Amino acid sequence: MPKMTKDDNPEAYIEAFEHHALMTGLPQDYWASQLGALVVGKAQAAYWAILRDEAQNYERVKQSMLYRLEISPDRYRRLFQARKGPNKRRPQVLLQLLRDLLDKWVNSMGSDHEDLADQIVLEQFQNNLEERTQRWVWQHFPRSCEEALKLAEAFAAAEAS
Repeated sequence: MPKMTKDDNPEAYIEAFEHHALMTGLPQDYWASQLGALVVGKAQAAYWAILRDEAQNYERVKQSMLYRLEISPDRYRRLFQARKGPNKRRPQVLLQLLRDLLDKWVNSMGSDHEDLADQIVLEQFQNNLEERTQRWVWQHFPRSCEEALKLAEAFAAAEAS
């Protein structure tokens, strides 16, 4: 596997590394150290920042790199929702881009349909709250609709008293 360059897409590189490691039969015990030796930039900095005990855990190394590179379900959600028009792209390219971003968003969440639906409804619920209630709920980073509802109701009760 060639060493990563500064021009490579880090996420695509990590996916290619995993594919290469599987195809060549590299034992998973060696994946973390091999990836650490091949990456550059922020991904490399993330690898070197990991505690020695955790540096052998491939999933921990990968998650640390993705976190440092700000690659997360929330990032994909924002990218997916930010696409407003063709932006000098052919419609077919735009549609494929949206599908790719949605796939990355859903797959990076590691969740099922109900979890995704809850996150979409949660966002809409928060966006439609009265401004002061909205700020209060956002500050508490609810992870589900039920949590957001409890926060909004508690805020309303506190305001009423």
